[in-house]
Amino acid sequence: MDKVQLGNSHLNVSKICLGTMTWGEQNTEAEAHSQLDYAIERGINFIDTAEMYPVMTRAETQGATERYIGSWLKKSGRRDQLVIATKAAGPNASITWLRGGRARNFDAANLKAAVETSLKRLQIEHIDLYQLHWPSRNVPIFGNNVFNPRQERAAVAIEETLAALGDLVKEGKIGAIGVSNESCWGVSEFIKQSEMNGLPRIATIQNLYNLTARHYETSLLDETCYRENVSLLAYSPLAFGQLTGKYLDDPAAHGRLTIFPANWSPRYVRPATVEAARRYVQLAREHGLTPAQLALAWCYSRWFVASTIIGATSLAQLQANIDAYSIVLPLDVIRQIDQIHAEITNPGQ
Repeated sequence: MDKVQLGNSHLNVSKICLGTMTWGEQNTEAEAHSQLDYAIERGINFIDTAEMYPVMTRAETQGATERYIGSWLKKSGRRDQLVIATKAAGPNASITWLRGGRARNFDAANLKAAVETSLKRLQIEHIDLYQLHWPSRNVPIFGNNVFNPRQERAAVAIEETLAALGDLVKEGKIGAIGVSNESCWGVSEFIKQSEMNGLPRIATIQNLYNLTARHYETSLLDETCYRENVSLLAYSPLAFGQLTGKYLDDPAAHGRLTIFPANWSPRYVRPATVEAARRYVQLAREHGLTPAQLALAWCYSRWFVASTIIGATSLAQLQANIDAYSIVLPLDVIRQIDQIHAEITNPGQ
């Protein structure tokens, strides 16, 4: 498994990152441990989680994912072999149970509470990569693509957030820092504030990227992150399973798009997204590939993707997802992918 340095940090991670958001909701603790065992056997050293996981987040299960990782780390004794990344949740009025009812923002008190509870659940003393799950300020995310200034809200200044993270770095509780679901302006402002005030510099951005959502490469984010040496961690490469074709083959197939409410992640069930998925699935099968192989090989091969975050609910899925790393897409297939993208542009964004 190839490895890559994250930004200007000291972290060298596998090109595939093991995502964990199903653990505690769709996967048991034993299944989570089996996935960790297998992923490490295959050369993966990068594990991504979040304080709010599993999804969909509920008070009854929140934090279970980190606890499952923690119990495995304690049992396996392999902490030093892994890069552990987790995330602090940003403001969300519907998530009232995090951090004992705190404001759930990125001020010093909230970040300290979030880090300390994650460390306790993970049973570790240091988080290698600590990320802000979504911005404190008003920004269109999670399927909302239009900025609306009328939705402005009180937000923690980026300089204040960086200062709080800097204190946690000095305490040895976290190492590198990153953002997630960020915009070009956000990345630029994080860089500017770190340079102006001698504060920690972001090393990563964890944003959506898949065949139906290529906004990262066509916006200023691609150039901004390239020039500022901020590494992309691409999440949802299979569009919640839509790009595997399983929902096209069987609309009632078991998965996040059927077991959770339809309004939970509507971007993946938009008519245009379904039609784009149908065409990508057809293209894959015409070339002797599974739809998942096509979608993953695409992400794995993009020059600007530092590491692709994959998730699975079974070992068979995990094996297939990792195996796809060895697939090289023919130029003709890439050309046809771009043609579909030109005709149905970013429907899953």
